[in-house]
Amino acid sequence: MKKWLMVILSVVLLAGCGSEDSKEDNSDSLEKVSVVLDWTPNTNHTGLYVAKEKGYFEEQGLDVEIVMPGEAGADQIVASGKSEFGVGYQEGVTQARVQDVPLVSIAAVIQHNTSGFASPVDKGIKTPKDFEGKTYGGFGSPVEKEIMSALMKQDGADINKVNIVNMGDTDFFTAVKRDIDFAWIYYGWTGIEAELRGEELNMVYLTDYSDKLDYYTPVLTTSEKMISDEPEKVESFIAAASKGYEFAIENPGEAADILIEAEPDLDAELVKKSQEWLADKYQDDAPRWGEQKKEVWENYGDWMFNNGLIEKKLDAEKAFTNEFLPE
Repeated sequence: MKKWLMVILSVVLLAGCGSEDSKEDNSDSLEKVSVVLDWTPNTNHTGLYVAKEKGYFEEQGLDVEIVMPGEAGADQIVASGKSEFGVGYQEGVTQARVQDVPLVSIAAVIQHNTSGFASPVDKGIKTPKDFEGKTYGGFGSPVEKEIMSALMKQDGADINKVNIVNMGDTDFFTAVKRDIDFAWIYYGWTGIEAELRGEELNMVYLTDYSDKLDYYTPVLTTSEKMISDEPEKVESFIAAASKGYEFAIENPGEAADILIEAEPDLDAELVKKSQEWLADKYQDDAPRWGEQKKEVWENYGDWMFNNGLIEKKLDAEKAFTNEFLPE
């Protein structure tokens, strides 16, 4: 569930009450903003689709367009100001911050990291040591190789013995039957799809090797400029998004239906099963949806620095904020 396909979604204005003229007047009064996804639509994004369909964005005075990232990636698009908001990852924000890119995480979509390196059981990959001699299918991000290398070092293994190829937009199940042995996935989507297919996976979760890898992924992002120049707009966006995710937590079936209706090419059974699996993981043990902890940012930033993944220590307080979350 990362970045990479280029399809611009059409803008669907939520209908108000009254005459056509009043609808036009209402839409004209809304502020147009966009949120760029990290990957093709999936259940990590359901709260955004709910907020759009249920009129939560409109209640906040926003006309929100949901956009695909393209080759540039959501982080770059948001940091450059070409989109006001985006879906990103703590690892990406961390790398951006240490390179003085003004990206800020404004909400955690999911509280705990459910990602890991997945492979069909017949590949025999149960630990990072087993990566040796195998082919990894990646997406071209430098952090992939570095995190894999760090895990392998803990297991006394050598990253140079892994063949790394770019999967492009090939799906996991096609790739592992064709030319790769393992890939980095989110269990809440690809893992659930494997269950539905009856295909058993071995998972090497990042959190199995360090609690410092229990970072926020994905997150909602914006730029420092947006926070400085238009804090009310950021607050409005997060208020609506929060309401959308809270709805998905309480009503996973209906939330899934909303995503399916908006994106009819998705596998409806997968969306429903994934939504059910994610419902209690969005907020999990946090006091409210979206809440982020400084120690989570510091722990992961320190882990990256100590493993040579970033060139300087992260200033965690500038990387995230909870100030726009509803009380």
